[in-house]
Amino acid sequence: MSWQRTLERIGTVTSKYFVLWVLIVSPLALYSPETFTPIAPYITPLLGIIMLGMGLTLTPADFRRILERPQDVAIGAMSQWLLMPTIAYILVFALGLPEEIGLGLIIVGAAPGGTASNVMTYLGRGDVALSVSITTVTTIAAPLVMPAWIVLLAGESISVTFGEMATSIVKVVLLPVIGGLVLRYVLDEYAPAVAQAGLSIFPAISVVAIVAIVAAVVGLNVETILAASALVFLAVVLHNGLGLGSGYAIGHAANMAEDRARACAFEVGLQNSGLAVTLATVYFSPEAALIPALFSVWHNVSGPALATLFTYLDGDAPVADDAPVASD
Repeated sequence: MSWQRTLERIGTVTSKYFVLWVLIVSPLALYSPETFTPIAPYITPLLGIIMLGMGLTLTPADFRRILERPQDVAIGAMSQWLLMPTIAYILVFALGLPEEIGLGLIIVGAAPGGTASNVMTYLGRGDVALSVSITTVTTIAAPLVMPAWIVLLAGESISVTFGEMATSIVKVVLLPVIGGLVLRYVLDEYAPAVAQAGLSIFPAISVVAIVAIVAAVVGLNVETILAASALVFLAVVLHNGLGLGSGYAIGHAANMAEDRARACAFEVGLQNSGLAVTLATVYFSPEAALIPALFSVWHNVSGPALATLFTYLDGDAPVADDAPVASD
């Protein structure tokens, strides 16, 4: 149908130039923050929409893959859970980051994997099924794992409780993902054309949502961003780069095939920065949301760069036009 092809084109173009939209809206938010700060109260529901879209992409087959390859999924998930919070904690002290800024790095480190890791795995000729499986496991476990790390590493510097964070993550992550999964099942069963239309247009909706979140956070943090030292940007680059490198190294150390090691690299190094931004904004401060917002921009630069390197090493041209969306 022509309308379905139109939706697919909209989703493809919007997704393909995701980084461009972020790079355009960020300086606009710096120049005119009052234009974008009204979005702030809607950050949580916007993230819920993104997670609903992630749920729509899941099928029962994705969960069967977890049972088919439990060892690789466990290695990828455990690496992400252990490495990224630990690296964040070390960087906070090694770089001497201010308390609120450092808290933002810890929140990013404790976040689960996001759809960006699935996209970059696809672009980098990695094992997409393994990537989706690891993302699914880390997302489902996020209500327990994420607040546990934040409370453990941030300790006395925070007033929010484990239960409050866990409840929030269940509401904005787990329930929308489950809702999207159920909706996908029902639509596939009774309205497959509608399901296909939703899958075609949701990448564009997810991109708009995450760009709006980034714009709001930038608008709320104009003075902090302008005053941010090079150490803040260095922290983001190092955290992301060490995660990507460590994930790849662990994949090979565990005797994974090359495509699975690549999936492990992206799963460890690329976080659900949208969730990190939301949690930091809702429970902490705009300053705590700064590094998650910067991470959202940077990992959508480093991820495609690594994926392009992988395809270059394979001697192939990188995939672009039909890739899924990297929305966090």
